[in-house]
Amino acid sequence: MTPVPLPPPHEGASLLLPIVFLAASVIAVPLFKRLKLGSVVGYLAAGIVIGPAGLSFFDDPESILAAAELGVVMLLFIIGLELKPSRLWSMRRDIFGFGLAQIVICGAAIALIAHLLGLNWPAAIIIGAGLALSSTAFAVPLMEEHSELTQPHGQRAFSILLMQDLAIVPLLALVTFMAQGDKASASWTQTLGVLAAVAVVVVFARYLLNPLFRILANSNAHEIMTAAALLVVLGAAFIMQAAGLSMAMGAFLAGVLLAESSFRHELEADIEPFRGLLLGLFFMAIGMGIDTHLVINQIGTIALIVIGLMTLKAFIIYTLSRVTGSTNSDAVRIAGVLSQGGEFAFVLFSAAALNGLFSASLSNLLLASVTISLALTPLAYALANRLSRIGQVEEEMEMDFSDAKGKVVIIGFGRFGQVVAQFMLAQGVEVTAIERDVEQIRAASRFGFRVFYGDGTRLDVLRAAGAENASLIALCIVKDDASNKIVELAQAHFPLAKLYVRAYDRRQALRLLRQNVDYQIRESYESAIAFGKAALEGLGFTYEQAEEIEEDIRRRDSERMALQLAEGEAAGINLMHTKAVVPEPLVQPKKAATPLSAETEEATKLQPDDTPAAPAP
Repeated sequence: MTPVPLPPPHEGASLLLPIVFLAASVIAVPLFKRLKLGSVVGYLAAGIVIGPAGLSFFDDPESILAAAELGVVMLLFIIGLELKPSRLWSMRRDIFGFGLAQIVICGAAIALIAHLLGLNWPAAIIIGAGLALSSTAFAVPLMEEHSELTQPHGQRAFSILLMQDLAIVPLLALVTFMAQGDKASASWTQTLGVLAAVAVVVVFARYLLNPLFRILANSNAHEIMTAAALLVVLGAAFIMQAAGLSMAMGAFLAGVLLAESSFRHELEADIEPFRGLLLGLFFMAIGMGIDTHLVINQIGTIALIVIGLMTLKAFIIYTLSRVTGSTNSDAVRIAGVLSQGGEFAFVLFSAAALNGLFSASLSNLLLASVTISLALTPLAYALANRLSRIGQVEEEMEMDFSDAKGKVVIIGFGRFGQVVAQFMLAQGVEVTAIERDVEQIRAASRFGFRVFYGDGTRLDVLRAAGAENASLIALCIVKDDASNKIVELAQAHFPLAKLYVRAYDRRQALRLLRQNVDYQIRESYESAIAFGKAALEGLGFTYEQAEEIEEDIRRRDSERMALQLAEGEAAGINLMHTKAVVPEPLVQPKKAATPLSAETEEATKLQPDDTPAAPAP
């Protein structure tokens, strides 16, 4: 196709390319989303049209891809902000168990097939390792777009992707070891460089960035905070790239270490616009890089490679998911979203070709196949979601908040939330109740309750439910991670609404007190108090005696909570009864309670005696 002639520089050529990119995005993405093919396919199609295979506005897709990778970097930084180190640690089995097993088994199976087709073992092993990797840049936005990243299958899929990102360094070292010459000795130097780079990012993000952001925030210059956010992301990416690690991994690590920072919402808001545009440019650059001549000339071979690759990976990942505890529905979704090749294959196969492990023509064939598999990812993902619903009893419900106008927003409408709603409704207070469990919504509707289907951890759902105009948000869910996320969102975006929270245990209650929620109560504390008091009366003690014991238990618990807030969770053990209490005659405890300091007295005010904070462990 004849390239479109570009105007000379003085006629505004410098503005034409960004205008073309933006125009292609504005036209293609809404069109493909309307066709239910997703925004990723829209960007890919736009890239094909404006790239060398189409109108030739862009003749060098690789240079654009290098800059567009910053979109993936920023995406991983934002994901890191959502993953606190404690939560990441809880995912360690999926990362180093499930994730590592996927790489090894998929890589071994593909390598065996490549060897049986006539390739020598070094080339077959590198091809197997490269094709075993999936695409973080494609899989994560797809799951994020459908709010599946925080669901069980989304977290397990992300664990595999995280392990694959970690694996790229040893795989590149493997290429060096297998190559001809004496370059293998450099791998030890690279390993030390990686460890040093990780240490630098950890120290800076953990100990220096919060004081820096505090100083910048005091300057009251919002643009400086935006510049600082970009500096953190790009700086971490540069350090990791210089050490030979993935740029995205550096940004992700910085995000995780800043997940508990009070500036995390500000950072996320500053990065989000750049992330969206650059990620779109990344997908368009992938589309521009599709070699249509190679695809047409070797369509049969590429079709066999792509179909074989995606089918084999999907089967292995599905089997591993089922073996390691996923439901059938979750396993199908994980397999569908990770069945493609990954962007790291571009790096690995190019390095292998340069080191003489296989020919450049084979490398180009493999890279074309990976690119086609990337383009097919949204379709595979949609098919997997459709298959996952076969045989499911639970059905999808539409999120419709058109008539939500309650002064109180109740998130979670199980047994706890239903009782809370009774108090509001008894006084004529309008309530908007949100629940994710479809069966729970059906059960509530049978008793006349109007409950809205929605995920309370999503900011757009909270806004649609009227949280911006609510006087009180009652958080009645059990899950600790979801509850914590909603508290952070509510405090950041709906500061005028009072926040009342159900705590699962004492540890969560302490965290809620530190977050300064308006009210919190452990779900089983009051029932345990009433149960213990009734048990004493059942044993023959008088009502007055049981009431005095109740008062003593509440006082001790409140004092212990205050000490724990001031000194840590191990404080206040001496306030717990460790021997049976003899209620008649009443005796003073042998060990007197420690007098409260001024700081502890102040903390105690957060938890009045008649509003217990947490039961003894």
